[in-house]
Amino acid sequence: MKRSDELMHNGGVDRRGFLSTTLCACAIGPLLRSSPMQLKASMSESLTKEQRDSMTPLQVVDELKNGNERFRTAKMAPRDYLAEKRSSATGQYPAAVVLGCVDSRVPAEIVFDAGIGDIFTGRVAGNVINDDMLGSMEFGCAVSGAKLVLVLGHTACGAVKGAIDAVVLGNLTGLLARIKPAIPGTKFDGEKSSKNASYVNAVARTNVVLGLAEIRRRSPILEELEKKGSIKIVGAMYDVATGAVEFVG
Repeated sequence: MKRSDELMHNGGVDRRGFLSTTLCACAIGPLLRSSPMQLKASMSESLTKEQRDSMTPLQVVDELKNGNERFRTAKMAPRDYLAEKRSSATGQYPAAVVLGCVDSRVPAEIVFDAGIGDIFTGRVAGNVINDDMLGSMEFGCAVSGAKLVLVLGHTACGAVKGAIDAVVLGNLTGLLARIKPAIPGTKFDGEKSSKNASYVNAVARTNVVLGLAEIRRRSPILEELEKKGSIKIVGAMYDVATGAVEFVG
């Protein structure tokens, strides 16, 4: 059991991320997103069903933003991963499904300062949309109750570079073909080359946006949940140099 003074941080109180939002949601309602208040929360438990279900999709987005802010400013919440493992052993209630790239520099749980049991995470080169990923998203939201689908692209993406260069290599060829529509779909003034970092990042961003449209087009289940307000489908770009996440879509 941590003493309250051990949780003090820069004049405020460290927060558990998702848990802090759910603990104060009922108390401050509409003021939640604008309030600077930080409440002490349990650091030894994963999300419960009640805590997850009390959150709105926009509150989940805000918690991811807050977690990324903690990560990039080196103010990450202290965690007891073994305790989180024990608390989630009999059930899991993640608040979001994150589809990211296989790139080793973009581990979603870390860049969003999330704990065990907080988010579902799927990873594939180029964060491409395929049947298995769509099925996983449908499981996460329609079956398990997650409130958010997030497609997370990133700067300096090797898969995007490969698509630009029309790389041919075994099964990778088909994967890169899923990224190629983002190339003509990107408006860009300048050298359109995999050696131009700005162009690569622009195509990666377009790939995220097109991915969101593909999710809605190919999954009537997720599209309907979004129309009902049960979930949000959003995209984001992670900067591997700064650690910052910019939400798009």
